[in-house]
Amino acid sequence: MSATRLSIFPLPGALLFPGMHLPLHIFEPRYRAMMTDSLARDRRIAMIQPKAGGEKPPLFEIGCVGRIADVEALEDGRFNVVLEGLSRFRILRELEVTTLFRQVEAELIADPEHETLSMGERAALELESRRFAELQGYAVDWNAVTRLDDTSLVNGIAQIAPFDPAAKQALLETDRLGDRAELIIQLMQFFGRHEGEEGTLQ
Repeated sequence: MSATRLSIFPLPGALLFPGMHLPLHIFEPRYRAMMTDSLARDRRIAMIQPKAGGEKPPLFEIGCVGRIADVEALEDGRFNVVLEGLSRFRILRELEVTTLFRQVEAELIADPEHETLSMGERAALELESRRFAELQGYAVDWNAVTRLDDTSLVNGIAQIAPFDPAAKQALLETDRLGDRAELIIQLMQFFGRHEGEEGTLQ
């Protein structure tokens, strides 16, 4: 698979999944520069999780490339942006650059098109999602949920569920849709059991 050059946005806890949308408020000078560059070039921004804090922290290997689907440029140079997830990627190496923002050479991960769950996998995921939502006190339009295709359901839950960043990173790194659905169920059961204990739900 051919390598591609990506501008990366290492933001703790902000994970993007393919097909999903992520709103961002961009105010730091280096990421304002990245936005300007991206809008002039290919409208792509690669979201990645840092492994630690600091000015130039080490990064997880897998992230998700987003396309700028909507942008509002504010008068003071800040941006309100909505990213649409395009594809997962794997970092091959970080590039030596003169830009304020970091750039990497990466390979895009081609997930299977129109991947589906078995009837049992789908039913188990919907059942556990209902139980978890009730436990958390969430109001959910279950009629709308049942109309979602399997990929939108799995990736949508993975992105919005109140799991910690490490759990969401594990979901992003899971290749097969059925395996990601199974991990979501396990996480819902774990976080549901441990709700209220310090350090579990963020």
